[in-house]
Amino acid sequence: PGSWGNYVMAAARELARRSAIGRGFDGVLASDVPVAAGLSSSSALVNAVGIALAAINSLDMDPMDMAGMMADAERFTGTRGGGMDQAISIGARRGHAARIDFAPLRMRHVPVPPGWRFIIADSGVRAEKSGAARNAYNLRRAECEEALGHMRLALKGSLNPRDAARGYPGLLSAVPIANVLDVGGSVLRDDLLKRFRHVVSEASRVHDAEDAMRRVDAETFGRLMDASHASLRTDFDVSSPELNELVGLAKEGGAAGARLTGAGFGGCIVALTTLRTVDRVLESLASGYYGPRGLKDHLEDRLFVAEPSAGAGVTAI
Repeated sequence: PGSWGNYVMAAARELARRSAIGRGFDGVLASDVPVAAGLSSSSALVNAVGIALAAINSLDMDPMDMAGMMADAERFTGTRGGGMDQAISIGARRGHAARIDFAPLRMRHVPVPPGWRFIIADSGVRAEKSGAARNAYNLRRAECEEALGHMRLALKGSLNPRDAARGYPGLLSAVPIANVLDVGGSVLRDDLLKRFRHVVSEASRVHDAEDAMRRVDAETFGRLMDASHASLRTDFDVSSPELNELVGLAKEGGAAGARLTGAGFGGCIVALTTLRTVDRVLESLASGYYGPRGLKDHLEDRLFVAEPSAGAGVTAI
């Protein structure tokens, strides 16, 4: 338990189970992603091993099929993830963001406006999904499923069997979000209501954010990021004082919006800036957060501008 080798084993185990692969490889792993920073390095590792094994064994798989298989594979490590990390890691397109939907897993690419910049800032608080954060992460998943079960019963007259089987996507496609939230407020209590409210409101923000990016509306996109962080902080309860401080400093520096990224409980924030404001935001974060903590050594590993890049693949074989 807790060994990084489980992520290698997870991919090999799932491919062997489904495709009876027979060839392995000797390999070297190199990474410049901050460790336990909530930037999906665990899923990237599972994907890299899975893609390499598929290539070596002459398996030709659709990217989303591979992503779904690797999402199933990673549960071997004990983390009950969904599929978003695997999908973007494999299916990303250079210069684009991606709208990811579930049940079934699918992806729609959206061009990132040329003048937008996304800053990543690592809090320095390790978010160990294979360690202390795993139980809290899995608990959120269980609470969301329990809330969904109550809502299926409450709305059974409005749901056909197909929608009910599709989980949250089916629920939200069958019942207007305002009605869903009204019923949730009557049926759910305490933490279950908060978790449910976060999932439902976040789904709505995804639709609005896609529209804002297509319109090149950084102000609206930023407001949605801010609302997302507020929901993650209060309803999903996965933020931390350090993440909240980073979000505040990014906003003070002129970011259009900022929110934690990854599973929370530490790790990183992501902030949206423009070419005009990017340097000010970087300086606000460097002087306001990293300077007072004595974390300016190797700052480029903790604070950087992300580049929307292509997904994983085999470059030579």
